[in-house]
Amino acid sequence: MPSKKALVRHPSPRLAEGLVTHIEREKVDVEQAVEQWEAYVQTLRVHGWETIEVDPADDCPDSVFVEDAVVVYKNVALITRPGAESRREETGGVEEAAARLGCSVNWVWEPGTLEGGDVLKVGDTIYVGRGGRTNAAGIQQLRAVFEPLGARVVAVPVSKVLHLKSAVTALPDGTVLGHIPKVDRPSLFPRFLSVPEEAGAHVVLLGGDKVLMAASAPKTADLLGDLGHEPVVVDISEFEKLEGCVTCLSVRLRDLYA
Repeated sequence: MPSKKALVRHPSPRLAEGLVTHIEREKVDVEQAVEQWEAYVQTLRVHGWETIEVDPADDCPDSVFVEDAVVVYKNVALITRPGAESRREETGGVEEAAARLGCSVNWVWEPGTLEGGDVLKVGDTIYVGRGGRTNAAGIQQLRAVFEPLGARVVAVPVSKVLHLKSAVTALPDGTVLGHIPKVDRPSLFPRFLSVPEEAGAHVVLLGGDKVLMAASAPKTADLLGDLGHEPVVVDISEFEKLEGCVTCLSVRLRDLYA
């Protein structure tokens, strides 16, 4: 029986100071961000996910993007080593939460860097983005941890966006979604669906036909609905100002041993 647990982390009061690399900085309304985060967490719960709050990291502006601190495959958690040095303090609380859930814990070590936003799992294939935050040594370490468990690790160049999952995510049937101007090599994915909006490339699988996505991609929501998926829409505008998307605000744990 697959597990439906999700790690989440309350936004830091310093959220507005979060890093921005590929877009212009805009003013972030922290109060509104907290409301949006609460609505996002509530949406997960409504769709059957048990949410587990990681201890907040108030001194780390980007800590709400909990996905970057860990990659989980089966019941093994790989604690990342963020490419952005200012984010390295974020991993401790996530490591504790993963250990409490019974995960076997591994770490990325220097000189490796890896952020969870660069890792897209589609069945037993793990795509990992080689970009500004994840380096070759990080990818080698990811391979060393997950290939013995049956994963196939495919490295993908990322140059136009922050993380691989800023460019592509996947539908329940394994089709990879992407907005072509932001995807380096669409041909690396066996089944690829081009979507009309950048934010439309980001979906979280809630179970069944339901896909969680941002309110900023209405055309893509219509497209996916027309293809028989059921879009569940949340407003995450304040997080989008920090290059965040629906995937980065939680770590979905689907394969923990019951």
